[in-house]
Amino acid sequence: MLKTAHKYLLQGILPACLLLLCTGCARRPARPATTDGTAVALKVEETGKPAQRTVTAIEPEETGETDYERPDIDLPAPLSDRAEQILYRKAYVVSYNQDTRMPNWVAWQLTADHTAGECRRPGNAFHEDLDVPAPRATNSDYRGSGWSRGHMCPAGDNRWDEKAMYESFLLSNVCPQHTDLNSGVWNQIEMACRTWAKRYGSVYIVCGPILLNREHAVIGEAGIVVPEAFFKVVLCLEGEPKGIGFICRNTDGSHKKDLYVNSISEVERVTGLHFFPHLPEEIARQVKDGEDLEAW
Repeated sequence: MLKTAHKYLLQGILPACLLLLCTGCARRPARPATTDGTAVALKVEETGKPAQRTVTAIEPEETGETDYERPDIDLPAPLSDRAEQILYRKAYVVSYNQDTRMPNWVAWQLTADHTAGECRRPGNAFHEDLDVPAPRATNSDYRGSGWSRGHMCPAGDNRWDEKAMYESFLLSNVCPQHTDLNSGVWNQIEMACRTWAKRYGSVYIVCGPILLNREHAVIGEAGIVVPEAFFKVVLCLEGEPKGIGFICRNTDGSHKKDLYVNSISEVERVTGLHFFPHLPEEIARQVKDGEDLEAW
Protein backbone atom coordinates (compact mmCIF):
# COMPACT_ATOMS: atom_id res chain seq x y z
CA MET A 1 0.00 0.00 0.00
CA LEU A 2 2.83 2.41 0.80
CA LYS A 3 4.43 1.75 -2.58
CA THR A 4 1.08 2.62 -4.17
CA ALA A 5 0.87 5.82 -2.12
CA HIS A 6 4.36 6.90 -3.21
CA LYS A 7 3.47 6.10 -6.81
CA TYR A 8 0.45 8.38 -6.69
CA LEU A 9 2.45 11.08 -4.94
CA LEU A 10 4.81 11.29 -7.93
CA GLN A 11 2.09 11.59 -10.59
CA GLY A 12 1.10 14.81 -12.37
CA ILE A 13 -1.54 17.22 -11.13
CA LEU A 14 -5.22 16.65 -11.96
CA PRO A 15 -7.55 19.66 -12.03
CA ALA A 16 -9.48 20.04 -8.79
CA CYS A 17 -10.89 23.39 -7.85
CA LEU A 18 -12.05 24.31 -4.35
CA LEU A 19 -13.15 27.80 -3.35
CA LEU A 20 -11.24 30.05 -0.95
CA LEU A 21 -13.38 31.33 1.89
CA CYS A 22 -12.73 35.01 1.28
CA THR A 23 -10.48 36.70 -1.26
CA GLY A 24 -11.47 40.35 -1.15
CA CYS A 25 -8.55 42.75 -1.24
CA ALA A 26 -10.08 46.13 -0.44
CA ARG A 27 -7.38 48.22 1.11
CA ARG A 28 -7.15 49.96 4.44
CA PRO A 29 -4.16 51.06 6.49
CA ALA A 30 -2.12 48.14 7.80
CA ARG A 31 -1.16 47.68 11.42
CA PRO A 32 0.00 44.67 13.39
CA ALA A 33 -2.69 42.63 15.08
CA THR A 34 -2.77 42.69 18.85
CA THR A 35 -3.68 40.06 21.41
CA ASP A 36 -4.81 40.01 25.00
CA GLY A 37 -2.53 37.06 25.72
CA THR A 38 -5.27 34.42 25.69
CA ALA A 39 -5.29 31.45 23.33
CA VAL A 40 -7.27 32.27 20.18
CA ALA A 41 -9.96 30.04 18.73
CA LEU A 42 -8.31 28.09 15.96
CA LYS A 43 -11.18 26.06 14.55
CA VAL A 44 -12.03 28.82 12.09
CA GLU A 45 -15.57 29.10 10.83
CA GLU A 46 -16.49 29.76 7.21
CA THR A 47 -17.19 33.43 6.47
CA GLY A 48 -18.46 33.42 2.89
CA LYS A 49 -17.49 32.34 -0.65
CA PRO A 50 -16.33 34.40 -3.63
CA ALA A 51 -17.47 34.02 -7.23
CA GLN A 52 -15.50 31.42 -9.16
CA ARG A 53 -12.66 32.66 -11.35
CA THR A 54 -10.60 30.86 -13.95
CA VAL A 55 -6.84 31.40 -13.98
CA THR A 56 -4.36 29.23 -15.84
CA ALA A 57 -1.23 28.21 -13.96
CA ILE A 58 1.97 29.47 -15.60
CA GLU A 59 4.44 26.67 -16.17
CA PRO A 60 8.22 27.16 -15.80
CA GLU A 61 8.93 26.96 -19.52
CA GLU A 62 6.54 29.88 -20.00
CA THR A 63 8.14 32.09 -17.38
CA GLY A 64 11.73 31.11 -18.13
CA GLU A 65 12.74 31.61 -14.51
CA THR A 66 14.52 28.26 -13.95
CA ASP A 67 15.38 24.98 -15.61
CA TYR A 68 14.88 22.90 -12.47
CA GLU A 69 13.43 19.43 -12.77
CA ARG A 70 9.90 18.98 -11.51
CA PRO A 71 10.02 17.78 -7.90
CA ASP A 72 8.77 14.38 -6.82
CA ILE A 73 5.93 15.81 -4.75
CA ASP A 74 2.17 15.84 -5.13
CA LEU A 75 1.34 19.53 -5.46
CA PRO A 76 -2.02 20.94 -4.38
CA ALA A 77 -4.68 20.83 -7.07
CA PRO A 78 -4.72 23.77 -9.53
CA LEU A 79 -6.69 26.83 -8.45
CA SER A 80 -9.46 28.52 -10.44
CA ASP A 81 -10.76 30.99 -7.83
CA ARG A 82 -7.61 33.11 -7.50
CA ALA A 83 -4.51 34.11 -9.46
CA GLU A 84 -1.87 31.38 -9.64
CA GLN A 85 1.64 31.35 -11.11
CA ILE A 86 3.60 28.16 -10.44
CA LEU A 87 7.31 28.78 -9.79
CA TYR A 88 9.79 25.91 -9.46
CA ARG A 89 12.75 26.54 -7.17
CA LYS A 90 15.59 24.23 -6.23
CA ALA A 91 14.08 23.23 -2.88
CA TYR A 92 10.40 24.14 -3.18
CA VAL A 93 7.49 25.03 -5.45
CA VAL A 94 5.41 28.17 -4.96
CA SER A 95 1.93 29.05 -6.16
CA TYR A 96 2.24 32.83 -6.43
CA ASN A 97 -0.73 35.20 -6.37
CA GLN A 98 -0.08 38.45 -8.25
CA ASP A 99 -3.19 40.04 -6.70
CA THR A 100 -2.12 39.57 -3.09
CA ARG A 101 1.66 39.87 -3.85
CA MET A 102 2.34 36.72 -1.84
CA PRO A 103 2.07 32.95 -2.26
CA ASN A 104 -1.15 30.96 -2.23
CA TRP A 105 0.95 28.04 -1.01
CA VAL A 106 4.53 26.78 -0.90
CA ALA A 107 5.28 23.03 -1.08
CA TRP A 108 8.43 20.98 -0.57
CA GLN A 109 9.78 17.61 0.50
CA LEU A 110 12.02 17.76 3.55
CA THR A 111 14.41 14.82 3.85
CA ALA A 112 16.67 13.87 6.73
CA ASP A 113 19.67 14.89 4.61
CA HIS A 114 18.22 18.39 4.16
CA THR A 115 17.76 19.13 7.86
CA ALA A 116 21.35 20.23 8.35
CA GLY A 117 24.21 21.82 6.44
CA GLU A 118 26.89 24.50 6.41
CA CYS A 119 25.17 27.10 4.20
CA ARG A 120 24.39 30.29 6.05
CA ARG A 121 22.03 33.20 5.54
CA PRO A 122 23.38 35.34 2.67
CA GLY A 123 24.16 39.04 3.03
CA ASN A 124 21.23 41.33 2.20
CA ALA A 125 19.23 38.13 2.38
CA PHE A 126 15.67 39.06 1.38
CA HIS A 127 15.33 40.05 -2.26
CA GLU A 128 12.74 40.90 -4.88
CA ASP A 129 11.55 38.08 -7.15
CA LEU A 130 11.94 39.31 -10.73
CA ASP A 131 10.10 36.24 -12.05
CA VAL A 132 6.75 37.61 -10.89
CA PRO A 133 4.91 40.56 -12.47
CA ALA A 134 5.06 44.09 -11.11
CA PRO A 135 3.90 45.47 -8.79
CA ARG A 136 5.65 42.97 -6.54
CA ALA A 137 6.99 42.91 -3.00
CA THR A 138 10.21 44.73 -2.17
CA ASN A 139 12.06 45.20 1.09
CA SER A 140 10.91 48.81 1.25
CA ASP A 141 7.29 47.60 1.49
CA TYR A 142 8.09 45.87 4.78
CA ARG A 143 10.27 48.65 6.18
CA GLY A 144 8.44 50.45 9.00
CA SER A 145 5.27 48.40 8.45
CA GLY A 146 5.37 46.67 11.85
CA TRP A 147 5.26 43.25 10.14
CA SER A 148 8.12 40.80 9.80
CA ARG A 149 9.05 38.97 6.60
CA GLY A 150 7.80 35.50 7.39
CA HIS A 151 9.32 32.60 5.43
CA MET A 152 6.96 29.93 4.16
CA CYS A 153 9.70 27.45 3.17
CA PRO A 154 12.14 28.31 5.97
CA ALA A 155 15.84 29.06 5.63
CA GLY A 156 16.44 26.36 8.25
CA ASP A 157 15.28 23.71 5.74
CA ASN A 158 17.78 24.92 3.14
CA ARG A 159 21.19 24.89 4.80
CA TRP A 160 22.15 21.94 2.60
CA ASP A 161 22.67 24.05 -0.56
CA GLU A 162 23.70 27.66 -1.29
CA LYS A 163 21.22 28.13 -4.14
CA ALA A 164 18.38 26.65 -2.11
CA MET A 165 19.26 28.94 0.80
CA TYR A 166 19.40 32.01 -1.46
CA GLU A 167 16.02 31.22 -3.04
CA SER A 168 14.38 30.76 0.34
CA PHE A 169 14.81 34.54 0.79
CA LEU A 170 12.88 35.45 -2.37
CA LEU A 171 9.97 37.68 -1.34
CA SER A 172 7.60 35.43 -3.29
CA ASN A 173 8.28 32.89 -0.49
CA VAL A 174 7.41 35.45 2.19
CA CYS A 175 4.28 36.88 3.81
CA PRO A 176 3.69 39.72 6.30
CA GLN A 177 3.78 37.93 9.64
CA HIS A 178 3.42 39.06 13.24
CA THR A 179 6.88 39.14 14.81
CA ASP A 180 5.80 37.07 17.83
CA LEU A 181 4.28 34.41 15.59
CA ASN A 182 7.37 34.33 13.37
CA SER A 183 9.73 33.76 16.30
CA GLY A 184 7.21 31.78 18.37
CA VAL A 185 4.90 28.94 17.41
CA TRP A 186 5.65 29.19 13.66
CA ASN A 187 9.30 28.56 14.48
CA GLN A 188 8.28 25.72 16.82
CA ILE A 189 6.39 24.03 13.98
CA GLU A 190 9.33 24.47 11.59
CA MET A 191 11.66 22.82 14.09
CA ALA A 192 9.16 20.00 14.66
CA CYS A 193 9.09 19.32 10.90
CA ARG A 194 12.88 18.98 10.88
CA THR A 195 12.68 16.59 13.82
CA TRP A 196 10.11 14.48 11.98
CA ALA A 197 12.18 14.47 8.78
CA LYS A 198 15.17 13.17 10.77
CA ARG A 199 13.02 10.59 12.56
CA TYR A 200 11.21 9.18 9.54
CA GLY A 201 13.56 10.07 6.69
CA SER A 202 11.17 12.27 4.73
CA VAL A 203 8.05 14.42 5.10
CA TYR A 204 6.02 16.49 2.64
CA ILE A 205 5.03 20.02 3.69
CA VAL A 206 2.65 22.64 2.31
CA CYS A 207 2.07 25.99 3.99
CA GLY A 208 0.78 29.45 3.22
CA PRO A 209 -1.45 32.36 4.22
CA ILE A 210 -5.16 32.31 5.03
CA LEU A 211 -7.46 35.21 4.13
CA LEU A 212 -10.57 35.19 6.32
CA ASN A 213 -12.03 38.68 5.91
CA ARG A 214 -13.49 40.41 2.89
CA GLU A 215 -11.22 43.38 3.53
CA HIS A 216 -7.56 43.03 4.37
CA ALA A 217 -4.80 45.25 5.64
CA VAL A 218 -2.08 45.94 3.08
CA ILE A 219 1.46 47.24 3.40
CA GLY A 220 3.82 49.19 1.18
CA GLU A 221 3.51 50.74 -2.25
CA ALA A 222 3.01 47.30 -3.77
CA GLY A 223 -0.03 46.72 -1.56
CA ILE A 224 1.00 43.38 -0.07
CA VAL A 225 -2.01 41.81 1.62
CA VAL A 226 -1.63 40.97 5.31
CA PRO A 227 -3.15 37.51 5.99
CA GLU A 228 -5.33 36.89 9.02
CA ALA A 229 -3.83 33.44 9.62
CA PHE A 230 -1.42 30.82 8.30
CA PHE A 231 -1.68 27.08 7.65
CA LYS A 232 0.79 24.23 7.46
CA VAL A 233 0.07 20.60 6.58
CA VAL A 234 2.57 17.76 6.94
CA LEU A 235 2.39 14.28 5.38
CA CYS A 236 4.58 11.29 6.20
CA LEU A 237 4.48 8.10 4.11
CA GLU A 238 7.39 6.39 5.82
CA GLY A 239 6.17 3.58 8.06
CA GLU A 240 2.54 4.04 9.06
CA PRO A 241 1.13 6.91 6.92
CA LYS A 242 0.07 9.95 8.91
CA GLY A 243 -0.76 13.58 8.45
CA ILE A 244 -1.31 16.65 10.57
CA GLY A 245 -2.27 20.28 10.07
CA PHE A 246 -1.83 23.58 11.87
CA ILE A 247 -3.75 26.86 11.72
CA CYS A 248 -2.15 29.88 13.38
CA ARG A 249 -3.76 33.30 13.71
CA ASN A 250 -1.44 36.08 12.55
CA THR A 251 -1.19 37.45 16.06
CA ASP A 252 0.74 36.52 19.16
CA GLY A 253 2.34 33.09 18.78
CA SER A 254 3.58 32.48 22.30
CA HIS A 255 1.47 29.38 22.99
CA LYS A 256 2.55 25.78 22.48
CA LYS A 257 2.06 24.33 19.01
CA ASP A 258 -0.39 21.76 20.44
CA LEU A 259 -3.06 24.49 20.59
CA TYR A 260 -2.88 25.05 16.83
CA VAL A 261 -3.33 21.45 15.67
CA ASN A 262 -6.02 20.67 13.08
CA SER A 263 -6.63 17.81 10.66
CA ILE A 264 -5.57 18.28 7.05
CA SER A 265 -9.25 17.97 6.12
CA GLU A 266 -10.05 20.95 8.32
CA VAL A 267 -7.24 22.96 6.76
CA GLU A 268 -8.65 22.10 3.33
CA ARG A 269 -12.07 23.35 4.41
CA VAL A 270 -10.69 26.64 5.72
CA THR A 271 -8.33 27.36 2.82
CA GLY A 272 -10.24 25.95 -0.15
CA LEU A 273 -7.10 24.03 -1.17
CA HIS A 274 -6.92 20.34 -2.07
CA PHE A 275 -3.74 18.79 -0.69
CA PHE A 276 -2.05 15.61 -1.98
CA PRO A 277 -4.78 15.00 -4.57
CA HIS A 278 -3.31 11.76 -5.94
CA LEU A 279 -3.15 9.72 -2.75
CA PRO A 280 -5.20 6.51 -2.86
CA GLU A 281 -8.56 7.13 -1.23
CA GLU A 282 -7.97 4.82 1.74
CA ILE A 283 -4.66 6.45 2.64
CA ALA A 284 -6.03 9.95 1.98
CA ARG A 285 -8.79 9.38 4.55
CA GLN A 286 -6.28 8.03 7.05
CA VAL A 287 -3.79 10.90 6.79
CA LYS A 288 -6.26 13.75 6.29
CA ASP A 289 -8.52 13.01 9.24
CA GLY A 290 -5.77 12.56 11.82
CA GLU A 291 -4.88 15.29 14.29
CA ASP A 292 -2.95 13.39 16.95
CA LEU A 293 0.30 15.22 17.60
CA GLU A 294 1.47 12.42 19.90
CA ALA A 295 1.48 10.02 16.93
CA TRP A 296 4.45 11.95 15.55
